[in-house]
Amino acid sequence: MCDQTFVVATFGPCDSCTTPSPLMNIYVKNEAINYCSLCVERMAYQELQKGETLASLKRESESLKKKLEVERGKLSDVELSQVAEKVEVVSALSIKSRRLLKGHANKVLCMDWCKDKRRMVSSSQDGKVIVWDAYTLNKEHGVSLPCTWVMACAYSPSGCAVACGGLDNRCSVIPLSLDSNENLAAKRKPVAMHTNYVSGCTFTNSDMQLLTCSGDGTCALWDVESGQLLQSFHGHTADVLSLDLAPSENANTFVTGGCDRKANVWDMRSGQNIQSFESHESDVNCVKYYPSGDAFASASDDSTCRFYDLRADREVAVYQKDSIVFGASTVDFSLSGRLLFAGYNDYTINVWDVLKGTRVSILFGHENRISRVRVSPDGTALCSASWDNTLRVSELPLCH
Repeated sequence: MCDQTFVVATFGPCDSCTTPSPLMNIYVKNEAINYCSLCVERMAYQELQKGETLASLKRESESLKKKLEVERGKLSDVELSQVAEKVEVVSALSIKSRRLLKGHANKVLCMDWCKDKRRMVSSSQDGKVIVWDAYTLNKEHGVSLPCTWVMACAYSPSGCAVACGGLDNRCSVIPLSLDSNENLAAKRKPVAMHTNYVSGCTFTNSDMQLLTCSGDGTCALWDVESGQLLQSFHGHTADVLSLDLAPSENANTFVTGGCDRKANVWDMRSGQNIQSFESHESDVNCVKYYPSGDAFASASDDSTCRFYDLRADREVAVYQKDSIVFGASTVDFSLSGRLLFAGYNDYTINVWDVLKGTRVSILFGHENRISRVRVSPDGTALCSASWDNTLRVSELPLCH
């Protein structure tokens, strides 16, 4: 196959067939060309070796995958629950809902905490982004965007800006001010541009770079100031639904989950997919790093949550029960990493013991699907966003 590196998607006449269409800017032998997707496929066919077909290459790929799984299985000497047999059982949890935030007129699709542990940002199908004070329930800012289904939002590390994106295929950065009456919509700055909806976004460890994932099957790293694409990430074969940055100050990796049932780990510097896990049986709706950065959890429409150890390069735990038949939509860890909070489509939040793999509590209160759960930076509160148009803030016990 030809050596090619995808850089960015634009619109214009194809260099090969001259048809105006979305283009892939690629490099072939260090020469930049702009091809449409059809011409890229034709080029791939032309580079097949004698006797090769796409079907034969797919069979070879599947065979190699099976061999890799066999080799991984040889290293699977013990399960996480077996190692944790002598670990003390989690004591009874007392998690109480303390705040109910109302203000959105439609499904709340995403939320994120500010590092000051007090403020939050939420985005909704009503086309609005709201910045909240979780203590007083005051709405500090409200921004109406030009499209509905604002599917992603994130607070910047400094707390001076928020990013948001959705069905308009763009991700914008909105600088915040102390004046609650200021028109923030006028200051909104488009940064990222995909060829399909933006499903997730997060700042890196500075306000100057933004990481996005999209329904076009790609992720991208952007410079906030110039809007320039710094790195693109290709490896998923379907919509990318979620991403999470590794939890360290010098994080150079992030994890993604998508509709191809894969969870992929990426190197931001090289743009390469460095690890891939494919054990779910349906869409991977959410991925979240363990607090140490050595593992991550995933939530899927197959009604399970799974725990992967990056050092062992394999899945080490599955969180499921026969009574749970609805898909899991979101996950997050407690500050210590001992508990895993998972939101489901049956309106509940299940709390799992990460080490023992058992369910230790169920949280009720929402009246529709849970779209997002996030633990506050200090670990004292859990915020859940739901399709019932509300957000709930619950108090967490400090011991976990």
